[in-house]
Amino acid sequence: RDVGNTVIVVEHDKDIMIHADHLIDVGPGAGKHGGYIVSEGSPKTFLKQNTPTANFLNGIQNIDVPKHRREGNGLSIKLSGAKGNNLKNVEVEFPLGKFICVTGVSGSGKSTLINETLYPILSAEIYHSKSQPMPYKAIKGLEHIDKVIEIDQSPIGRTPRSNPAT
Repeated sequence: RDVGNTVIVVEHDKDIMIHADHLIDVGPGAGKHGGYIVSEGSPKTFLKQNTPTANFLNGIQNIDVPKHRREGNGLSIKLSGAKGNNLKNVEVEFPLGKFICVTGVSGSGKSTLINETLYPILSAEIYHSKSQPMPYKAIKGLEHIDKVIEIDQSPIGRTPRSNPAT
């Protein structure tokens, strides 16, 4: 942007949105309830609008964190010594029976850890697949898993707009 390029980002993060030069809010809801431009403008102008997005950004509306979170089942998978690509002898424990989110900056090793190390290990153990995981030392807790499904953003069918993420 600083050298004259236009950057368009589809984003839901408040900090990124309020630091944008221009916001375009599409909605007002999802699916058949969306598809319209609800509001647009600089963040300063945008925040003065009475729209769901502006109300969330202004703190008028919010989604509360649940008071009780799922406990899980007390079991876990422990992966140690993961060294693929940018991973530096990583040790990690994945609690089971919970929704888990793996985050990190671009290039930090998220995809290597999950898609190229953990998934191939699980797939080989459960389905006897031939995929080779990235290097690792040990894994514990495989006995707690009876199925693994890989869901990525590859298109489903003929159109690239149809994928599990959408």
